[in-house]
Amino acid sequence: MRVRQLTTVHAIGDTRVLHKECRSLVDEGFDVALIACHPRDEVVSGVPVLGIGTPRNRFDRATRKAIQLLVRALREKADVYHFHDPELIGVGLILKALGKTVVCDVHEDVPKQIMNKFWIHPAAKRPLAAAARFAERLAGKFLDGIVTATPSIAEKTLPGRATRVFPAAKTVVVQNFPEIGLAAERNEKPFAERGNAFVYVGGLSGQQGLIEMLKAFDRLPEGLSGTLAGKFKQLRDQATAMPGWSRVRYPGEVGRAEVVAALRDARCGIVLDHPITNYVDAYSTKMFEYMACGLPVICSNFPLWNDIVAETGCGVTVDPFDIDAAAEALTRYNTDHELAAETGERGRQAILNRFNWKLEFAHLLDLYRRIS
Repeated sequence: MRVRQLTTVHAIGDTRVLHKECRSLVDEGFDVALIACHPRDEVVSGVPVLGIGTPRNRFDRATRKAIQLLVRALREKADVYHFHDPELIGVGLILKALGKTVVCDVHEDVPKQIMNKFWIHPAAKRPLAAAARFAERLAGKFLDGIVTATPSIAEKTLPGRATRVFPAAKTVVVQNFPEIGLAAERNEKPFAERGNAFVYVGGLSGQQGLIEMLKAFDRLPEGLSGTLAGKFKQLRDQATAMPGWSRVRYPGEVGRAEVVAALRDARCGIVLDHPITNYVDAYSTKMFEYMACGLPVICSNFPLWNDIVAETGCGVTVDPFDIDAAAEALTRYNTDHELAAETGERGRQAILNRFNWKLEFAHLLDLYRRIS
């Protein structure tokens, strides 16, 4: 089967898009390429990337680059077109109107996400969220398959009605769990010898608990420091001026190999997302990656996350605004290395047995076989 995955938003090294979906399809023998905003054609991690150049700004990306992507996609004459961005729903509908088989991958609850975007003017949020809901309805009605990253996205309904946005018959849930390879081999490096007292990998913003994490880091015993890796979305000047920043090694936005190396040299992983709707109802990819690498997890006490931590015994949940609780958990895992090792191993076993990409990828394969 000839599959072309499409994105204008995601970087070519995106974990879900390239390293999980595209790479797994290649391993299954599919003819796969990723068409993306990239300066050139090249092969990345065994996946051909077809570059359409880089956009000048968001508007250029959603207009000129979307058209270029459509043209490049049509030239590929694929059996299945699978796109990953809400702004490409129009492209997907055009492909469908031309008789193509089209899959929409829904990573986020986009209307909720719009309402929580700090950079969108408040007056524009409701109209944009309404437009996103309408676009999702069109995708659900006309496209051949819908892939959602969480059960809550798959099951969401139209406002004030029981009708699902994405019809059950054409929707599969493919959760963003880590690749089983991360957990397959136990990390034998003793916790006492690890260089990172903590690790955080992901976006850096107020809503993602940046300020609270830095305040907690400042309360660690002397001599302890850790790694924050990711892209600043806001608050960079404020964050780097805080006392807790002196406990941080910041390599910036790094590649997959560097991320894994940081995880394997850490004593615990932390994620203190704020309780906004887009986080409360979703899984945390970074939390599962911490578990896969055998790290105890310190995370926000959302009901969904509470259930996972209670079921697996992989760490502790805290109120994301309770600095004392976060600092206490960080200190505990950095002083009781036996507890850290036992807790981390329980998380790793949970990944091996339940929360892993291999089980989720089977759902995507099933959808492809049904629609083709």
